[in-house]
Amino acid sequence: MPDGPRPRPGPVRRTGLARRRGLLRELRVLILLLPLAGTLGSARATAALVVFEGGGQMRVSGFEVDDDRVRLQLAGGGWMVIPLDRVDRIVDDEFDPDDFRPPAPPGKAAAAPLPSLRLAASSSRHLEKPFGAIVEAAAKASRLDPALVAAVIAAESAFQPRAVSRKGARGLMQLMPATARRLGVRRPFDPAENVRGGAAYLSELAERYGDRSVELVLAAYNAGEGAVDEYKGVPPYRETREYVRRVLAFWHALRGEVADASSRGAAPQGGLNGPAGASPDTPAHAG
Repeated sequence: MPDGPRPRPGPVRRTGLARRRGLLRELRVLILLLPLAGTLGSARATAALVVFEGGGQMRVSGFEVDDDRVRLQLAGGGWMVIPLDRVDRIVDDEFDPDDFRPPAPPGKAAAAPLPSLRLAASSSRHLEKPFGAIVEAAAKASRLDPALVAAVIAAESAFQPRAVSRKGARGLMQLMPATARRLGVRRPFDPAENVRGGAAYLSELAERYGDRSVELVLAAYNAGEGAVDEYKGVPPYRETREYVRRVLAFWHALRGEVADASSRGAAPQGGLNGPAGASPDTPAHAG
């Protein structure tokens, strides 16, 4: 009789050694791809200092915020993804070139001291801006000059209540999720809630650094208290120093005063004039 159909051979079982070799090959491919994966997508190749909610810090080569997560490009290659609400703030890791210039010659007149941020100016220009009544109420509740609160909003979001920065800060005063949660702000895009939280944070910083240490208060709002304490003054980050100059220029303008030379001309017109052409990018804390 003719032989029946031969049974098809079953799958070849890999020995333990073969399986281990295959796994090693896959691991080698994964290790080679990790640095590449950190450069894919739209992650910005901007060196930054990431400050975590607990106070820890990490320097990264780039970052990308995706809704409630942030992808950090590690300096040594590869990347990691963490919840955005674990991040207190993200500051561009770029130093101010003024720190590397020769000091000014002696004898230069010192700048006039800044007024207390607790004392409201006689000018009511802040009421002419969007959300003027909300700013007035929040400033009064936190014992702040409403012109300063309006100046921070102008620099942070140009009065855009739904502004979201590339670093994940949200709303008029650009609160990071961790800061908003700490301040009890559940709806960061609600103008009244956002401004209430931002004003409360400014008031906290004023208690820490003093009513007349306006530059330190603004620097801490941008870069964090840790950075201000570490450098014993305004940190040397270009972003932070430009931010302080802009807010002071807005503040002087809203108070009807002439800005000091160090801040004169630093304020872009779009901030005080409203949303047109504005692109908010500063994390407030902010954090």
